[in-house]
Amino acid sequence: MSIRGSLNDSIAAIRTIFDLEDQVTHAADLLRETLLSNHKVLACGNGGSASDSAHFATELACRFNSDRRPYPAISLTGDGGLMTAIGNDYSFADLFARQVRAFGTPGDLLVALTTSGNSENVRRALEEAKRIGLRSISLLGRNGGTCRGLSDVELLVPEQVTARIQEAHKVIIHLLCELVEPALAKQ
Repeated sequence: MSIRGSLNDSIAAIRTIFDLEDQVTHAADLLRETLLSNHKVLACGNGGSASDSAHFATELACRFNSDRRPYPAISLTGDGGLMTAIGNDYSFADLFARQVRAFGTPGDLLVALTTSGNSENVRRALEEAKRIGLRSISLLGRNGGTCRGLSDVELLVPEQVTARIQEAHKVIIHLLCELVEPALAKQ
């Protein structure tokens, strides 16, 4: 693969977001409503998606472009002790669902990222979120996998290459921040 070929593939993946404009707007509305009503955002994912969930939570809890008050956003991938305890005492499949149960309250929002759509621990987190009254946004790839149909809003990047899906997910994360930060900055 050439540099030009990789860049063209990345651009093509990002262009798929144009087809998601309504869903991105709906996701931004959910995010804005959650934060302005003093609820929190929980985010989760595995591997590169774990890093993206941490990035998203950081943009909300610190700042994106504007100086504003911090908002409660937590990546469920940051506590190594808790993660290894859940993995050891229960299972890796329960990694995020147990944290959703521990930290989530009705009115909170779960943002779940999975490039395959088939991450069992992400699927269980989405199911637990729904069970206890959280709304959810999924950033998915490929055909959405087993996570398809579990969220209030799904942002599906229909690409097959993990790196391209992650690049598009990063753009979506930044779009969500750009769309909600003006309302947050007014508070």
